[in-house]
Amino acid sequence: MNTYPITRRQFVKKSALATSALTLPFIATRNVLGANEKLNIAGIGVGGKGASDIGNVDHENIVALCDVDEANASATFKKYPHAKRFKDFRVMLEKEGKGIDAVTVSTPDHMHAPASLLAMKMGKHVYCQKPLTRTVSEARQMAEAARRHKVATQMGNQGHCNPETRRLVELIQAGALGQVSEVHVWTDRPIWPQGIDRPKEQPPVPATLDWELWLGVAPWRPYHKAYVPFSWRGFWDFGTGALGDMACHNMDLPFFSLGLRDPSSVEARSSAVNNETAPSWSIITYEFSARGGSSPVKLIWYDGGKKPSRDLVKGRELPGNGVVMIGDKDTLYVPSYWGGGSFLSGAKMDDFKSIPQTLPRLPEFEKNHHQEWLNACKGGSKALSNFDYSGPMAEAVLLGNVALRAGRKLEWSAKELKVTNVLEANQYVRAQYRNGWET
Repeated sequence: MNTYPITRRQFVKKSALATSALTLPFIATRNVLGANEKLNIAGIGVGGKGASDIGNVDHENIVALCDVDEANASATFKKYPHAKRFKDFRVMLEKEGKGIDAVTVSTPDHMHAPASLLAMKMGKHVYCQKPLTRTVSEARQMAEAARRHKVATQMGNQGHCNPETRRLVELIQAGALGQVSEVHVWTDRPIWPQGIDRPKEQPPVPATLDWELWLGVAPWRPYHKAYVPFSWRGFWDFGTGALGDMACHNMDLPFFSLGLRDPSSVEARSSAVNNETAPSWSIITYEFSARGGSSPVKLIWYDGGKKPSRDLVKGRELPGNGVVMIGDKDTLYVPSYWGGGSFLSGAKMDDFKSIPQTLPRLPEFEKNHHQEWLNACKGGSKALSNFDYSGPMAEAVLLGNVALRAGRKLEWSAKELKVTNVLEANQYVRAQYRNGWET
């Protein structure tokens, strides 16, 4: 039962605001600027990771900041005293929309799509944190909206801009590994509780937090510190678990280099699964069909302390995060989320000097993942993790969570956006929004 102290008048007012904000007449602002003009940027979710996202674009004009948690966002509010402050992104976009060119979205996962879709509908360029969305269908909506509204986009998987990663992509695409048929990817997450039930206590909501707005599109539940500001990641209603949190980083090299897109099947093994949180560990196997002249690929994901066999890397110690790509010519081992790796044949990077550089490079890759997006906002080349790339990647990643919750091997039709063999699994493909939050 909803025991949050909200009056009927407040509820009607909030509902009316939600409806009007999501159906207001949208007016695009300066969609493309000159390279030397400054963008007017607003931040949606500006504490935690949102603080660094705003910090990485603050050589432009930071004109508005939105966060439902005054305590978590206080440092960012203090850093940009001239930016207008809001709790509700719908109100911010309605009141300040004409003066905003672009937004960063760094909320919990369940609010990525609602905030980004509204901003794109208004003609705003969008930088959205990974894993782009909470559900598969929302990721599809994000890519479609970006194309429809012709806005510049980028997902926050900053390793995509790493110059060593981009060099490995060039080498793999030039055939340095031969035909890659198997990939192993792992992470040391979760570093928050998973495999747990919903807290039963109902402590008071902190005065600095708007709990109704924090919940947003999610089903109502009482406030608990188990969710805010960090550990929401493990709860299905808000986050996407270890897989969603890290796979858009750790899987990026194989997706980028091999042109992976839609898996044909997904199968998961894990610790006990419940309806509240992701499991404490999982091993998920994705099967990708042959693409053009490339062989089929099996990609295996590990989290919660699980790792592949050290035999894959000739007995070397495996760190907390890594990637192994196995080809018929060579095997590549990257002992991190992104960056440089080693060829198990003993080949060195200098051995591939004849392979030309085909991808753009920017220095200081973490900051310049944002800069690549800013350049695109001003009419430059598309950022390389734009939603046409990161949307389908997020779809594939998030299908792993569908397989976890369904408990069976899934056959997937990307064209139909549908699990074809376990129909009850489709309840996890699409999001159900709370009344007043429908897009």
